[in-house]
Amino acid sequence: MPYRPQIKVPATYMRGGTSKGVFFSLTDLPPAAQVAGAARDALLLRVIGSPDPYGKQTDGMGGATSSTSKTVILSKSTQAEHDVDYLFGQVAIDKAFVDWSGNCGNLSAAVGAFAIHAGLVDASRIPENGIAVIRIWQANISKTIIAHVPITHGEVQENGDFELDGVTFPAAEIGVDFIDPADKANEGKEEGGPGMFPTGNLVDEIELPPGMFNNSLEPRKIKATMINAGIPTIFVNAEDIGYRGDELQAAINGDAKALEMFESLRAIGAVKMGLIAHVDEAESRQHTPKIAFVSPASSYTSSSGKQVERSHIDFNVRALSMGKLHHAMMGTAAVAIGTAAVIPGTLVNLAANSGTLMQTGIETDIETDIDADIETGIEADIETDIETDIETDIETGIETDIETDIETDIEADIETDTKAGSQADSVCFGHPSGTLKVGAAAKQVDGQWTVTKVSMSRSARILMEGWVRVPDES
Repeated sequence: MPYRPQIKVPATYMRGGTSKGVFFSLTDLPPAAQVAGAARDALLLRVIGSPDPYGKQTDGMGGATSSTSKTVILSKSTQAEHDVDYLFGQVAIDKAFVDWSGNCGNLSAAVGAFAIHAGLVDASRIPENGIAVIRIWQANISKTIIAHVPITHGEVQENGDFELDGVTFPAAEIGVDFIDPADKANEGKEEGGPGMFPTGNLVDEIELPPGMFNNSLEPRKIKATMINAGIPTIFVNAEDIGYRGDELQAAINGDAKALEMFESLRAIGAVKMGLIAHVDEAESRQHTPKIAFVSPASSYTSSSGKQVERSHIDFNVRALSMGKLHHAMMGTAAVAIGTAAVIPGTLVNLAANSGTLMQTGIETDIETDIDADIETGIEADIETDIETDIETDIETGIETDIETDIETDIEADIETDTKAGSQADSVCFGHPSGTLKVGAAAKQVDGQWTVTKVSMSRSARILMEGWVRVPDES
């Protein structure tokens, strides 16, 4: 029986952050795969080597982990004021399934570099030396990402001395800004969307079925913060599910019962977030939402043997991706972490402050009781807590002395008796491979929390370029 020869497709294999993936230009794909559908999914599954019942992806480009079973398709942008459209596909390892429901934050760092290499960015936007600011439209989630790509002699600079925990070798630093990454109420919905917190609460409860936690015959209620920023993510307290929060992969990924519990939390949370209608649907939506557990800062030894000191981090986070504990931290989950950390009352915010409610950007200047006064707009209590000249200023509306103590937008909030939101801030958290610093700016407007930008530094480089070959099964 004659067989067709393999087809070859131009492709580039890249590392971005702590992930790796196969990158394609849309126009290089076979015509049938240039549009969404079964032909595209089938091609990408074969490229990566899925589904693989052995779980190794030996017959493809995948690396048998959620971090290395990824594909990216780029094209010149169809959006105004953007350079490139970026579509991400998370390929399941043991199932014939490509999940298009979310973004990969780590590979986002490689998108700008690939776009320049592939000629998708107008030459006028690339300096001879300096930083190319690449405007990326993330097509999966309809959001803007800005990549700050270093350029030397007109080409992407890949080598450098920036070190990223979870990546063995240093490389050039790429700044990545996730612009307005959270869902907003009314966004893309005729009757109004769920907003950053889909349930409307900073903290909810998820009820685990009997037998799911420590083989208990009783259901167990677990506190959870469910947020949609960067990627839909469910945060729970490590202590509530029997962990310290400093665990490495071996402590979780080899425990089938633990993985079952995490998947139950994820599935129930997905229903509460409105992402699926029934828990059974979670199996076909593995990429989102993410499930993570947080704890106050503690010292631990990372997977590389590096000691992470409590004094160097704000809190610990461990997150699961595609059913397994991630070896470091997903970039999109880091967006959710940074956002939740600066919003008072979330479990992440409480973990960062050892259980104490903190409003970032206010507590650095005024004490907690004055915080509360500003938040509620009660000037009577403020007068008992601030110095006499400030009291007089508030009473008379003079802002001169107040400006030395609180930021401009807080002053405006006092004048108008509106609730002040958090200001730009950064947090450094511990993960299995080390630490990660994330900057976030969040605020509350008309009772709704929003985040304007989340920033982090990653690195990226081309590992291989040429063609990927797959059997012609057309």
